[in-house]
Amino acid sequence: MKPDIGLIALAVGAFGIGVTEFAPMGMLPVIAGSLGVSIPAAGMLVSAYAMGVLIGAPLMTLTTGRIDRRTLLIGLMGIFTLGNALSALAGGYWLLMAARVVTSFNHGAFFGVGSVVAASLVPPERRAGAVAAMFSGLTIATIGGVPLATWAGEVLGWRTAFAGIAVIGAVAMVSLRLALPPLPAPTGGDMRDELRVLTRGPVLAALALTVVGASAMFTVFTYIVPILREVTHGSTGFVTAMLVLYGIGLTIGNTIGGRLADRSIERTLIASFVAIVAVLVAFAGLMHWPLPAAVAILIWGVASFAIVPPLQMRVMQAAADAPNLASAMNIGAFNLGNAIGAALGGGVIGAGLGLPAVSLAGAAMAAAALMLLLAARRPARAACPV
Repeated sequence: MKPDIGLIALAVGAFGIGVTEFAPMGMLPVIAGSLGVSIPAAGMLVSAYAMGVLIGAPLMTLTTGRIDRRTLLIGLMGIFTLGNALSALAGGYWLLMAARVVTSFNHGAFFGVGSVVAASLVPPERRAGAVAAMFSGLTIATIGGVPLATWAGEVLGWRTAFAGIAVIGAVAMVSLRLALPPLPAPTGGDMRDELRVLTRGPVLAALALTVVGASAMFTVFTYIVPILREVTHGSTGFVTAMLVLYGIGLTIGNTIGGRLADRSIERTLIASFVAIVAVLVAFAGLMHWPLPAAVAILIWGVASFAIVPPLQMRVMQAAADAPNLASAMNIGAFNLGNAIGAALGGGVIGAGLGLPAVSLAGAAMAAAALMLLLAARRPARAACPV
């Protein structure tokens, strides 16, 4: 078996998860109108998915520790496929809500276990790059999959969009079965080992860094459309183009972050956080003009996702002897950072500080992540050499 083929199969699964996570945000008006609920009520479908990720990550990982890894990944994509099929068939709001929760349960465990599997398919010096290869499916989803699903939702109906996403899940299941060899569960590990790992200082520090680092991104990204409309005065076409440009930046950053993290996890994170601070401070002043704003958005996208592979590897190394639960919890940490960042940005707006201040708040969170990393640097080196 060629490792690259296995990584492609994992990326297909990540692509599907990325589409189903983000596409509903673009279909909220369509879903709300179809089901006769308000936009905020439809928005709760997004919140329910995020909560399902936080609950499902530890639950699915702990209860499946003795299952062959290939079988587990296929089963997780089976849950994904079932959830999206149920979403397509949902006749009412609460049925759709339940279907979205079912769909979310695979998310954390797939990325968590998938990261461990991806790293096992390549030599040690390529592990961060392998994790980045799997996450490339997520970044590609932001460029092509999400806009396509949003278009399908508006033109063909949101149920058709979910049916199409279910097909992606079926393709991922077949791909994983054909591309991965049998991968027996680690011997000697059990639920207690996985839970015990979460009490280690280096693991908790790595998870905390993920929460703070992710919040820096979502403090601003959650409100990027209002920023581009109200401050940059961009048209609908301009806003769409900027979202695609940001997705391109994420894809580039994912690749760069994976390659650099194979050389040094710490230096990659330090450089990325410094870049995020600088570009978000600059964006606060440049967002008034379309061209400078576009340049800042591209650089911000690159820097924002350059932190993802090293953050995932940092947790996996700190929990090296029982990495599955910690790796899955790190995906939950990204989602928690999402929620914290959105709340922080909303608080800045609610306080009347203005949309440019949202970018400064994101820069402050990135600076906090940098300080946290530097403060934990010596203990982290002792526990997980890079």
